Amino acid sequence: MSELNNNKTTNFGFKKVSEEEKVSLVNNVFTSVTKNYDLMNDLMSFGLHRVWKDYFLHCSNIKSGDTVLDLAAGTGDVTKLIHKIVGDKGHVISCDINFDMIEHGRNNLIDKGIIKNIDYVQSDALNLAFKTNSFDHVTMAFGLRNTANIGNALESIYRVIRPGGSIQILEFSTPEKIIEKPYSLFLKNFIPNLGSFIAKDKASYEYLAESIKTHPSQTEILELMNKSGFINSKYNNLLFGVVAIHRGYKI
Repeated sequence: MSELNNNKTTNFGFKKVSEEEKVSLVNNVFTSVTKNYDLMNDLMSFGLHRVWKDYFLHCSNIKSGDTVLDLAAGTGDVTKLIHKIVGDKGHVISCDINFDMIEHGRNNLIDKGIIKNIDYVQSDALNLAFKTNSFDHVTMAFGLRNTANIGNALESIYRVIRPGGSIQILEFSTPEKIIEKPYSLFLKNFIPNLGSFIAKDKASYEYLAESIKTHPSQTEILELMNKSGFINSKYNNLLFGVVAIHRGYKI
């Protein structure tokens, strides 16, 4: 099982911090943004995050009856979509490191009448609190870049997937040259100012924008997936590479 290396530094936005410190700082960010998280996602992406998540699961191998771990589940929108796919015979674990997010997501789904075949677990992706070979598939939407150590997170995820199962990751990524400059200005100016105006929390959204800029490229994530043991790892870009879907398999 992976352990945090207190002597190893990682990115918290543009800052260098210890892995242990990043866990705490990221947790504070998501506690701060929970209340306005869904609204801000809609505004920041102009509603596209919903389309991306639908397509993300449309491209997955998840089927009726599967047991799926939804990591960085946040307010439960991906968990809800998975629940619809796996049906009454399947099971979903909605997992997040942040308690406020887990609670908010649980309340969201209960309010929609979605109760059966879902459990909610607070756990760090680097040290997942599940037995080896527990899940048919693991999904992670917009959470990988917030882990303290991406390589260790992928190793932890690999452990809990059953042989023949898959990992599928949806994450902001490195955009193509054609939109690189305007997108950079969008992240630097629009996102923090929107966070300041709507959520009254500019600092948290500065981090979220910076975390996108410092996240490894598509090919670097593939290399980390391969190093963690996944095979046939591939990615495809959405919206000129602003977002990418990575998938790999365990044998």
